[in-house]
Parts: sequence; structure tokens; C-alpha cells
Amino acid sequence: MKKVFIIYNVDKPLALDLYKKSVEYFQNRGIEIVDKVSKADFGVVIGGDGTLLRAFRNFIFKKNLYVIAINAGSLGFLTEIKKENMLEEYDNFLNGKFKFEKRYILEIELNGQIYYALNEIVISKAGITSRVLRVNFKTNGEYMCTYKGDGVIVATPTGSTAYSMSAGGPILKSDMKAIVITPIAPHNLNTRPIVIGGEESIEMRIEDEKRVGQLIIDGQTNKRISTMENIRIEYSKYSLNLVIPKDRNYYSVLREKLKWGDNLC
Repeated sequence: MKKVFIIYNVDKPLALDLYKKSVEYFQNRGIEIVDKVSKADFGVVIGGDGTLLRAFRNFIFKKNLYVIAINAGSLGFLTEIKKENMLEEYDNFLNGKFKFEKRYILEIELNGQIYYALNEIVISKAGITSRVLRVNFKTNGEYMCTYKGDGVIVATPTGSTAYSMSAGGPILKSDMKAIVITPIAPHNLNTRPIVIGGEESIEMRIEDEKRVGQLIIDGQTNKRISTMENIRIEYSKYSLNLVIPKDRNYYSVLREKLKWGDNLC
């Protein structure tokens, strides 16, 4: 008997309705619903992209576990499966006729603590009235550059269509293993986003003495940081196996969700 672990957004009535339909479906198919990921053969997340960003850490530590993400939010760029296709995609998965993408996860070390990011890490000013930051970057132990501005975004390809894109960063295909570094409101016109290899290890720190910034991880975790603290970022050995719609094409998602390539007038 297969076993499933389900997470849903309790604050969304639609998510609750889809959860109830999912429970009924799995019970009719003889699938056991368990209370721990360690007992599960696969996972289901029902909600918006924020729900998946909060939930993904539950799934990445169990090898070969697949996650089906159902969209009960608005944009649904990460939770691609539409509510009207939910049961069909469940059928495809249980019949072994499904597609998935491996989404790479960034590992962040700060003060001996380890954090994980599916989208991005942001170093930014502590407040809108705070003075600009100078953020020192090293890759593989060698000095790269110092960004001066409101902050810097370090994003995965998954996160390249989120905050990084809004700040002028490039779009990367979600199955790539690379890192996008995008400055936020840089003070130099020649400071531009850069894409580096996924095997590189990044070290960041604030250069300005007595200056305080904040480290934001996937918009969920917020830590105050100072010039005394080094932040290490590299790709984790863990990843997220995300089930995608059977007929899905990445470029069609860009066109549908972001209106990519549409005429502006």
C-alpha cells in the first residue's frame, strides 16, 4: 500500500476543499494518509507558491520522494498543477505516467546554523531609511566584487522568475544548476546581474563597520546581520523532486504566467 503525506494552506478555503477531495480520492484508491514524511512514499502540497516555499523542507531529506503541488493560490508558478486537473494528475502519478523536475536547493550557513532556500537569499538594508550597503562577495575563496546599493539577491533557477526577475535579473530554466546574483538598486550603472556555475561556493559579508542589514531566505526567514558575520552559500546535496503537469512545456508556463513575449500595446 502506498502512503502519502499532505500539507495544505489552512487559511485558504479552496485549499481545504481540495484537501478534502484529495483525502477522499486517496482513500478510494487504497492510499494511506500518514502524519509523518518519513512514513510516506510521496507528498502533496495544496496552496500557493508561498505554501510550497514553507513546506519544501519537509520533503528534501527523504531520498526519491516526489511532491505533487496543487495550485490553490493566484500565480501558481511553483504549484503548477491546476485544481481542475488535480485528480487526473494523481491518476498519472499512481499509474507511473508522470513527469518531474529536480529543483536544486541552496544551503546557507550563518553563525553555525544551516538554512535551505528553494528560491533565493537576499541581503538588504535593515529599513527603507537605512544607508546603502556594501556587500563583499567571494567565490571559491577568491574575491569577486563588492556590490553597493540596497542589497543583493542570490537566486536559484527556480527563483530566477521571482524577486530576482523583478530586480532585473535573467530568467533561467528551472532544471538548470546555476546561481544568479542580482544587485538591488545598485549605485553603479555598470553593476549588472551575473550567472555563475552551480559548483561554486559563495561567501558574503557586509563591509561597512557598524552597519546592520537583514538576511531573508525565501521570504520566510529573516535574520539581522552585521559586518562581523560571514554567510556561506552553495548548492545542497538535497533537492526537491517536483511533479509537473504531464503536458507541461516550460515556455508555455512563461507565456501564461508572466505574459513572456506578449505585445505590450
